[in-house]
Amino acid sequence: MARRLISSGSSFEKLAGYSRAVVDGDWIFVSGTTGFDYARMAIPKGVVAQTEQCFANIAAALDKAGGSLADVVRVRIFLGSRKDFAAVAPVVGRHFAKIRPANTTLVTGFVDPRMKIEIEVTAKKRKKGKRA
Repeated sequence: MARRLISSGSSFEKLAGYSRAVVDGDWIFVSGTTGFDYARMAIPKGVVAQTEQCFANIAAALDKAGGSLADVVRVRIFLGSRKDFAAVAPVVGRHFAKIRPANTTLVTGFVDPRMKIEIEVTAKKRKKGKRA
């Protein structure tokens, strides 16, 4: 199977030379995804709303790639402040309660001060009927 590039349509992708996701065989690699609503090019102020938007953006990329959140095997979460962990953890837990992928969470800085969270995932497409 050929490598396939998935775009969200964000101008950031072209500017920085990356894809929202890359499909390589059964694997889907979703780039670090922030809480920007790409349709409006706006970002909510709160970390919970940004986290929900991250998951909406990731789910859309996975869908375009032929996968879903149920296929995620690895998640990396980057937080702008360790104080946000308590608010973010339940949101992540709700989305991954049954899936329980391997997870790494880090505290870091972002290129845009409005960003409070960035999430990247790796997923493996399953045969029909084999979802978690």
